[in-house]
Amino acid sequence: MFETFEKIKELAKKRGKALGQVEEDLGYGRNTLYKIKNSTPNAERIAEIANYFNVSTDYLLGRTDNPAIAGSDEFAQVNGQIIDLRKAAANTMLFDGKPLNEDDIDFITSVLSAHFKSKGER
Repeated sequence: MFETFEKIKELAKKRGKALGQVEEDLGYGRNTLYKIKNSTPNAERIAEIANYFNVSTDYLLGRTDNPAIAGSDEFAQVNGQIIDLRKAAANTMLFDGKPLNEDDIDFITSVLSAHFKSKGER
């Protein structure tokens, strides 16, 4: 399950979290995630971790390179790259020089999702 561990480590890094913090957030004991390197976690644990990072279990298990959960409107594939629409809206868009609030981000995410679906890029 080395690949699964590497995916978890990568996801934590992208979110600016240490593995110990992820373990704490999930209510796991210390070094629980490190044990995934050499053992097979049960389906429930994989699902908990996938939910925490908002990715599919298939992505964590290395069955797909697409982190999006089936039917998720927060991801789109554009020019072969997976784009996290919510993150893109939150990090790159301002209105009148001010960051967007959660409602604005939800709205922009839904508009972008509909746009990419209409272009067949979802």
